[in-house]
Amino acid sequence: MRIALGTLALILSALPFGTPAAADSPPKWQESVVDADQSFRGLDAVSARTAWTSGGSLTEGGAGGVFRTTDGGRTWRDVSPPESDGLNFRDVEADNARTASVLAIGPGEASRIYRTTDGGRTWRETFRNAEESAFYNCMDFYPGGKRGLAVSDPVDGKFRIISTRDRGRSWQAMPDAGMPDSTGEANFSASGDCLVIKGRHAWFGSGGSTSRVFHSADGGRHWQADDSTIPPGEAAGVFGLAFRTPHRGVAVGGDFSAPDSGVDASAYTGRRGNWRNGGDLAHLGEDASWIQGRRNTLVVVGESGEDGGSSLSHDGGRSWKKFSDVGFHTLDCVRRTCWAAGGDGRVATLRLGR
Repeated sequence: MRIALGTLALILSALPFGTPAAADSPPKWQESVVDADQSFRGLDAVSARTAWTSGGSLTEGGAGGVFRTTDGGRTWRDVSPPESDGLNFRDVEADNARTASVLAIGPGEASRIYRTTDGGRTWRETFRNAEESAFYNCMDFYPGGKRGLAVSDPVDGKFRIISTRDRGRSWQAMPDAGMPDSTGEANFSASGDCLVIKGRHAWFGSGGSTSRVFHSADGGRHWQADDSTIPPGEAAGVFGLAFRTPHRGVAVGGDFSAPDSGVDASAYTGRRGNWRNGGDLAHLGEDASWIQGRRNTLVVVGESGEDGGSSLSHDGGRSWKKFSDVGFHTLDCVRRTCWAAGGDGRVATLRLGR
């Protein structure tokens, strides 16, 4: 089903963020509604013209949705897998306009992965979880798209990792000998970016009894866990990660039980690998993305609570300034364009100047 949205392009400024002109005219999201019955939490931007988003129905038992645009957001096509009633597609990872994988979350068999190679006209189920105690939350692929990882909440006290070596056509559980004890921890499928990959490095975040960032440099066989500095809690911890290089990254999060508080809800890391607190956000931090071509600039978004919003950092995540009261669950930036998606079927873009 093709849904006309009108032109979404918005040229904010001919100058980069951080210049006086841009500071006088804060960037603004250009929003539209794709499907008001969907809560979008998965998003992958292929380019300024092509993006995929995914989510779950706000109606109990309703069908999970996957949507794709190839014209810069003017129209979106419903390309959802068939028989997706009750499924919640919290992550989508796309190679291009034709090939993508989507992850449905949930306990037991509710956790599934589907793959398309024809733009969503047909889908093949490539993974269905058979462990009742597993609950998969997010996935990502290494450069080139041949290898990928997905992470589940702990099984028998350790986070469970599955991997693919054939572009997502099949997935296998990895041995957990190289995973630190994770008893009491969990992932948050807030934005589809609780696990991210850059180069040959992979990271995922946790919350619950402690709030950590796990790092692997060998394809997910061994992991090192470090304190994220983001406060833990039953519904608190790391919600999203973003890396500009394998040595420069940010973590964002907060507490879903206190969504109006962004105290200590961000962290950053550099070449030494340790995490330092990036200070407070004015809203929950569900996802973050680096703006390509602007070395130290990031956007962070969060939607839960009355004080949702969007913030910018011009110093690599060390500090943040809120620029909009409009918030989203998920975010992805490519050169000159940031895409976002959230509750009530909303999608949006920021069109950036040269």
